[in-house]
Amino acid sequence: MRITLFLPCFNDALFPQTGIATVQLLRSLGCQVDFPPDQTCCGQIHFNTGFRREASLLLDRFLTVFGNAEQIVAPSASCVAMIREQYLELALSTHRGARIEEVREVGQRTYELSEFLVGVRGVEDVGASFPHRVTYHPTCHSTRSIDVGEAPLKLLRAVKELELVDLDTAEDCCGFGGTFSVKNPHTSTAMLADKLQSVTRSGAEVLTAVDNSCLMHLAGGMRREGLLAEVNGSEGDAGNVGKGVRVMHLAEILVRQDRGNT
Repeated sequence: MRITLFLPCFNDALFPQTGIATVQLLRSLGCQVDFPPDQTCCGQIHFNTGFRREASLLLDRFLTVFGNAEQIVAPSASCVAMIREQYLELALSTHRGARIEEVREVGQRTYELSEFLVGVRGVEDVGASFPHRVTYHPTCHSTRSIDVGEAPLKLLRAVKELELVDLDTAEDCCGFGGTFSVKNPHTSTAMLADKLQSVTRSGAEVLTAVDNSCLMHLAGGMRREGLLAEVNGSEGDAGNVGKGVRVMHLAEILVRQDRGNT
């Protein structure tokens, strides 16, 4: 199966290891992975802040770059939601519906990584081993927009030696919400504090999700509270490494081959 990787600009700029892990994972399952170098931001931040003309230019760019792709996979539920849902609204408002069918058809071929693995490839056990206590944060876009369902949990449960622990209030937003955290910092911080208390109560060594944007927000709160050990494999405060919670994108766990307690 031929896959075209859409690596959201957020991951490309700040968390390149997630893209690397995604490629490794897909190739290990026999997929041929292409990466169009001309891809850019999907335009979500522009759309959410009212710059629809600018967002429409990025929509056109996406269609040009990915229009002929067989299957499009991205390690980000947030950006996949933009392509599937907001692109339709954007096309209607800025293109007067001229490209609506093209937008709808591309959206139907675009998948978040976990839903592609479980729903399209029919794979749950990817052969990973990760002997740690892990908790999963279901991000808002993964649950309320594209509804990946149990796919991330099925993948985690199949990882050898991994202990999956519940995150109480899991369905609550972490408070990031993209520009929401900028426009409403006090509300965002209060929501973040509640989520961090849940992470602490879980007793997890590792916090994971399918959106690095939310994980960055959570990691920032952990760093301020002295709870953070690592972010996506990169060491945080050296004094806390081994003591706090590691924050890792799901893709990075699924390519691990750890053995024993590390």
